[in-house]
Amino acid sequence: MHFETLSLEITEDIAYVALARPEKHNAINATMFIEIVQVIKHLKSVKTLRAVIVSGQGEGFSSGLDVKSVLQSPKLAAKFLAKWLPWHSNKAQQLCTGWRELKVPVIMALHGRCWGGGLQIALGGDFRIATPSASLSIMEGKWGLIPDMGGTLAMREVLNQDVAKEMAMTAKVIDGTEAHRVGLVTHISDDPMAFAKSMAKTITEQSPDAVAAVKKLYNKSWWSSPGLALARESWYQIKVILGKNYKIKAYNQTHDESKHKPFKF
Repeated sequence: MHFETLSLEITEDIAYVALARPEKHNAINATMFIEIVQVIKHLKSVKTLRAVIVSGQGEGFSSGLDVKSVLQSPKLAAKFLAKWLPWHSNKAQQLCTGWRELKVPVIMALHGRCWGGGLQIALGGDFRIATPSASLSIMEGKWGLIPDMGGTLAMREVLNQDVAKEMAMTAKVIDGTEAHRVGLVTHISDDPMAFAKSMAKTITEQSPDAVAAVKKLYNKSWWSSPGLALARESWYQIKVILGKNYKIKAYNQTHDESKHKPFKF
């Protein structure tokens, strides 16, 4: 697929998506809105996919919304915000929630600016790896707005409420080290992409059925009732055990690789 504001490469069942407007600090314009939704839809159709790594080209991950570009067309902006059912994601929110809907883990490799809408995209990942000097901010407050691109789902999972409120109300900027301390990022690394690749490789060595089930289980159950969480846990485990990938993983785990060639998923 060809994109104007993104790049996509799939190598060894790992998809590498990069925000590709480096001359604009990867600011999110109307085209990028559309193309992120398109690339997520495409990745859902890749049956052999095992992990996704999202990064930004140039000096940073994303400086947030390209306000001038998006507001040039009020009709288009309204289209991004419109929804038929209030509890479903609109086009803008899909920049975050779409990554959560993928069955495979999504790793965000962050450097430089990760502001506003850029942070909302990053919050859609299952993991966020940032440089110590990365710059993160819920920047919408500077424009008199609230963060409304779906990141609230992830923020309630990773941040204490008072920390999230302070960041959103003040639009304060924190570095990667502070973001890691408060739980906004998963790991700190001088080379987030290398770290993300290593993590993705480790994940591809596990059963894809188990990985997908864990993502679905935790995303659905983290804030649900204890009863529903236990029910999902039992049901997803039954589905995993009945699949072939459980048997492959169990065989590989119990047989010496020097004597028995391991099976591939």
